[in-house]
Amino acid sequence: MGKGGMSHGDAGEEENMAAWLLGVNNLKILPFKLPPLGPHDARIRMKAVGICGSDVHYLKYMRIADFIVKEPMVIGHECAGVVEEVGGEVKHLVPGDRVAIEPGISCWRCNLCKEGRYNLCPEMQFFATPPYHGSLANQIVHPADLCFKLPDNVSLEEGAMCEPLSVGVHACRRANVGPETNVLVMGAGPIGLVTLLSARAFGSPKIVIVDVDDARLSVAKKLGADETVKVSTSENDTAAEVERIKEAMGGDIHICFDCAGFTKTMSTALLATSSGGKVCLVGMGHNEMTVPLTAASIREVDIVGIFRYKNTWPLCLEFLTSGKIDVKPLITHRFGFSQEEVEAAFETSAGGGNAIKVMFNL
Repeated sequence: MGKGGMSHGDAGEEENMAAWLLGVNNLKILPFKLPPLGPHDARIRMKAVGICGSDVHYLKYMRIADFIVKEPMVIGHECAGVVEEVGGEVKHLVPGDRVAIEPGISCWRCNLCKEGRYNLCPEMQFFATPPYHGSLANQIVHPADLCFKLPDNVSLEEGAMCEPLSVGVHACRRANVGPETNVLVMGAGPIGLVTLLSARAFGSPKIVIVDVDDARLSVAKKLGADETVKVSTSENDTAAEVERIKEAMGGDIHICFDCAGFTKTMSTALLATSSGGKVCLVGMGHNEMTVPLTAASIREVDIVGIFRYKNTWPLCLEFLTSGKIDVKPLITHRFGFSQEEVEAAFETSAGGGNAIKVMFNL
């Protein structure tokens, strides 16, 4: 997207508006001038944009780790829309096509990109990660190769859900989930739930999910978790909880996905995972943690890092088209695109409660 600034469009053309993050708890719908359409770009009218935990975090704190919002930024990165115009070199899309959008533009020149691990590109330009603008706008311009045509039986909302679903799919690929791997998921928030759905689609025969909240666990059960375990936030309960988790699995725990990323969840994951298994750190709750690494390493428990995703959209769309994954139950709230509704939507998402995925319909 680049860093296009706020300014007014030419008289006579419809003004492109976007949701700008201006300061802590300060979101305003203001004009958003689009960059010119390059030969390999597409201009897309946004139709469905989801709210992610990272969007809420930027709104509350203006930073995530070392990513700091220093100037006004358009928010949003889980999105789908309709192609309005394509550059001269674009062959696979025409105006009117419905597309799901992969939000990160990598450089394609560094060693990581050349090795295919473009999600780790140091030059990554990712929607709504400062200083790059996001996609909660009437229209955006984006490289056409990152726009994936939606099959007829996949809605625009489901297209927008490909972004969070991609995290679960990438995690399952990194962990080699299959028909012989029992899976433990720590955390039944949106990412824990898409990881659960992905693990089942990858063939896992038994999935246990753990959370502190009864309502979230009942959603996980409806989405197909074999067993759920309610835990506390107290680190004094870890040993007893590990036993309850093992009991619920009733067999080896081959892979654990920590979708919360706190000291306690990671400690629980390392202790519960069977010898020779894997723990994948998906969530980013704590920047630093003190965990029982030595005890895990002498049992050859591998720790796998997960950052976003790569080359996941075609598989996500395949899962949605075939019905192997149904993301529709995750969308709990819908809002329009007005100043009032944008503020209400972020409040709903931040409030937790029964909100899983809050979606804008533009």
